Amino acid sequence: MSGRLEGVSNNPGRSAAPGTPAAGRMPAEPAFSRSEMMIAAAARELAGKRVCFVGVGLPNIAVNLAKRTVAPDLELVYEAGVFGAEPARLPLSIGDPTIVTGSTAVMSMFELFAYYLQRGLVDVGFLGAAQIDRYGNINTTVIGDYSHPTTRLPGSGGACEIAIHARDVFVIMRQARRSFVERIDFRTSPGNLGGPDGARIRREGGWNGRGPSVVVTDLAIYHFDDETGEMRLDSLHPGATLEQVRAAMAWEPLLAETPGATPPPRGEELRLIREELDPQGIYTK
Repeated sequence: MSGRLEGVSNNPGRSAAPGTPAAGRMPAEPAFSRSEMMIAAAARELAGKRVCFVGVGLPNIAVNLAKRTVAPDLELVYEAGVFGAEPARLPLSIGDPTIVTGSTAVMSMFELFAYYLQRGLVDVGFLGAAQIDRYGNINTTVIGDYSHPTTRLPGSGGACEIAIHARDVFVIMRQARRSFVERIDFRTSPGNLGGPDGARIRREGGWNGRGPSVVVTDLAIYHFDDETGEMRLDSLHPGATLEQVRAAMAWEPLLAETPGATPPPRGEELRLIREELDPQGIYTK
């Protein structure tokens, strides 16, 4: 599968090469990258959500796209201590001064975590991962043995608290066998823990969150099965196949009864991503 997916025609049931519409057909949608597919799919999952804890990179673009499309009332919360942000440009880091633009409140990190997140006032926490298992447990700490790792990763930051206390957790990451693993090397952020007992463990621990709700990759969209707590493949992106999904994970995926097809990014979504949210293509190319 190439790094770019074919454009889809506006005329149902037909397709054409981008920029070369056949006579009598509507112009084809422009081609889109895997990252743009992930961003559009993740943004749509935010429909109806109100408060979202977000970091930089692909999650930031997805959340800002949702605010401009399916979730206009979405309040953006950044770890540095900013609530209700409307960044004037793409933030380069969590401490970028642009994240305070138009914000409702600016406070210390302690106040943000204690009075908003730990109080249960955040609807969705958006996380990335270096490794994830079938139950949505996340590793962003080390690859290999903790004492002598082959790779030391950035660590938790606020991710563990977000995974515990945000009402829902969304994960956006590229899919590969080395990242979709049978057993993560270190549990930085808890998902459904060992499976169906995850809800009980969370409840007994006094955690506010329900755990992971959705994982969006460059191949598919996954939700979580209520009975097993396991990631379930619900939708394949344009151009992706079940064989490619299986080859890019270390376990046999749980499948929806009839996995659907993820709608490709619409023209307006691509325009917003390319012209307003990431015009330099820092994260999307």
